[in-house]
Amino acid sequence: MERDSQLELFRLVADRLKEAHSRVRTLQVPEGVRMALSRKLLAITAAAKHDLSGAAMRLDRLMNDLDEGRFPEEPDRDGTP
Repeated sequence: MERDSQLELFRLVADRLKEAHSRVRTLQVPEGVRMALSRKLLAITAAAKHDLSGAAMRLDRLMNDLDEGRFPEEPDRDGTP
């Protein structure tokens, strides 16, 4: 039973990650912002391998930020935000 719920959560997170990557690709934002969002998605993907429920919560927060139009600031040319 536990395994079935874990597999369902895995499927949900995988589907939401695909959706998030697609949304980030199509956003009309500066390239630096897109790169920052992509790095966040990569971090969530890596976290999912070790902490699936934590990664699901992080992904929910990121998706809420995207829905609300809250994006990371574009870093300056020297790499600082």
